[in-house]
Amino acid sequence: MGLATAARCGPELASPDGIEAQTCVLTQGRETWARTYYRNATGDDLRSVLTLMAPGDRTVRMYCAVGADDEPEVCETPRERTAGEASRYTAVAEFAKDADGPLLLRSGSNSPAQNGR
Repeated sequence: MGLATAARCGPELASPDGIEAQTCVLTQGRETWARTYYRNATGDDLRSVLTLMAPGDRTVRMYCAVGADDEPEVCETPRERTAGEASRYTAVAEFAKDADGPLLLRSGSNSPAQNGR
């Protein structure tokens, strides 16, 4: 048996535009990383930025291409050695049509439950 993975996830969110996401901070042993589960039913390819924020103002950012195939997918940051308490890590995923396009959905590991915009 391997090490157990602890997950701290925000709520599942959906935007009127057709993007659904849930973002989590995962910890396994001495490693921590961020993961967002998403589904894109917009009919367009999108761009996503997943950011893991760690204690001491450290961040890890991952850019993910989000295809328009309406299938459940995952984007995650690289794993990093946990510094301090894992509970102090947070993650945010943002989805947009392109780098300069309007934000379609923001999903966080500790977001309050609400609908996307």
